Amino acid sequence: MIRITRTAIVCVLLSALNQNFVFAQDSKVIVPGSEFRDCESCPLMVIIPQGSFMMGLPESVEGRDDERPNHSVTISYDFAVSKFEVTFREWDVCVSEGGCSYHPDDNGWGRGSRPVIHVNWDDANEYVDWLSRKTGWRYRLLSESEWEYVARAGSTGDFHFGSTISPDQANYRGEYTWGGGPKGVYREKTVPVGSFPGNDFGLHDVHGNVWEWVEDCWYNTYHGAPKDGSAWTWDEHCYRRVLRGGSWFDVPWALRSSRRDFLDREFRFSTIGFRVASTLTPLF
Repeated sequence: MIRITRTAIVCVLLSALNQNFVFAQDSKVIVPGSEFRDCESCPLMVIIPQGSFMMGLPESVEGRDDERPNHSVTISYDFAVSKFEVTFREWDVCVSEGGCSYHPDDNGWGRGSRPVIHVNWDDANEYVDWLSRKTGWRYRLLSESEWEYVARAGSTGDFHFGSTISPDQANYRGEYTWGGGPKGVYREKTVPVGSFPGNDFGLHDVHGNVWEWVEDCWYNTYHGAPKDGSAWTWDEHCYRRVLRGGSWFDVPWALRSSRRDFLDREFRFSTIGFRVASTLTPLF
């Protein structure tokens, strides 16, 4: 008996205005860029291509030591990542079904398709554990190296769209600039996910809107970091966890692909959410 990867749900684009999902039962082919959703209330997932990239900041570029040393990481396995940050709509289903114990406030900005906020690292893991039980597929947070790999999507600059950024490309403090980019609106809150164009892997909002929890413990540099895409954890109970991507509240420098930060895992803020990953093999 041949064990195959996840039953592929291949997204076929019929027209610019009409998308239909074609269910390819027992498919043995994993097609990068294909989209699937494991249940009606589950996040929309995108299959990520395998590959290698240089993680962190090169020595030739001025910057912080916690983004160094620049090192090669190879992703040699199939996995999928949520196209968008997890939304309030998705989170609220988890709460209503008893999978998530915390009901975060939306600051009066609205729920629905806005990214869930005021969730800590443990809340995010409660959500992925619930998704795993609900669907029979393993959901999890991204590792830090997976996050930078999918955020860059083959790019090498500060952002997946180049070396500059404008408020037409991401949600951040638009009165500040980076790389000679223009000033613009500071929205002072989150916006619905997918409000800006996605990157070459098909992911949206990897720069700005909300910081995203990842699985890794915090280390001050990349010396000794894994080079295979795995999470860097010395203890499952480590207190400081890594955040990536920047938020609506941050200056553009904080949205760079290599930028990293951390918080104690228990903290909840209006600037923090998460996205999810899924392995392409079942739990059973």
